[in-house]
Amino acid sequence: MSLKPNLNTPTITISSICPHPHRNPIPIKYSMPLSSLSKSLLFLHPKRQFHMANFTTPKARLRGVVFDMDGTLTVPAIDFAAMYKAVLGEDEFRRMKAENPSGIDILHHIENWSPEKQLKAHETIADYERQGLDRLQIMPGAAELCGFLDSKKIRRGLITRNVKASVDLFHQRFGMTFSPALSREFRPYKPDPAPLLHICSAWEVLPNEVMMVGDSLKDDVVCGKRAGAFTCLLDESGRYDSPDYATVNFKPDFKVSSLTEVHSLLEEHFDLAP
Repeated sequence: MSLKPNLNTPTITISSICPHPHRNPIPIKYSMPLSSLSKSLLFLHPKRQFHMANFTTPKARLRGVVFDMDGTLTVPAIDFAAMYKAVLGEDEFRRMKAENPSGIDILHHIENWSPEKQLKAHETIADYERQGLDRLQIMPGAAELCGFLDSKKIRRGLITRNVKASVDLFHQRFGMTFSPALSREFRPYKPDPAPLLHICSAWEVLPNEVMMVGDSLKDDVVCGKRAGAFTCLLDESGRYDSPDYATVNFKPDFKVSSLTEVHSLLEEHFDLAP
């Protein structure tokens, strides 16, 4: 009886020796499905261990990291809920919050208002941002992470929806420089991918060689994913573990609870060679 092999199944040819009592050993060859290789080898050599080759995917190259500022490089200092209520009113705030579980995009929302109403809204937002500047503190692990990136010659950029004056104060107060550092004066702002693509162009790197790190799913992660970059969500409180975020369109590649975790994450998953 002749058994025909399944041509669609991967096979491997194995050489062996057929002993004969009256003649010299005869070399023989036979083929078997690759899936049966491990069991067959154990049958032929029951006391010998065989290890299949370990094929690993090459690590992606990382040439730059772009950070959000408020709530990422700095400790959250702005009461966004209070700010949204002051701009929108209590009822409108509750309605928009229910319709947008990922967060309210206040800047885009007020663009449709009349010029006079927009001006008043921007004044309210700026007032809350100034209050935040008085309480500005560096996020734990930020300085160490930036030092690690500098040691690997990995570029550091910044994208924020805050104003340029806040970025300038951040640079001056903490002695840390990010370049380019784009504030909301750069249009369009996050979650549009334009600011991140602008930084990639300035660095002369591809978006898939860059990571966006931020604490906002709707702004930072969406911006990064739309640009084609890797994304890392900083979720200190675990708020994004809620089922409310299970069906969002854009999910981060990585999620950490502190910036101190980013160091080991980069070493484990990326090629950091200059």
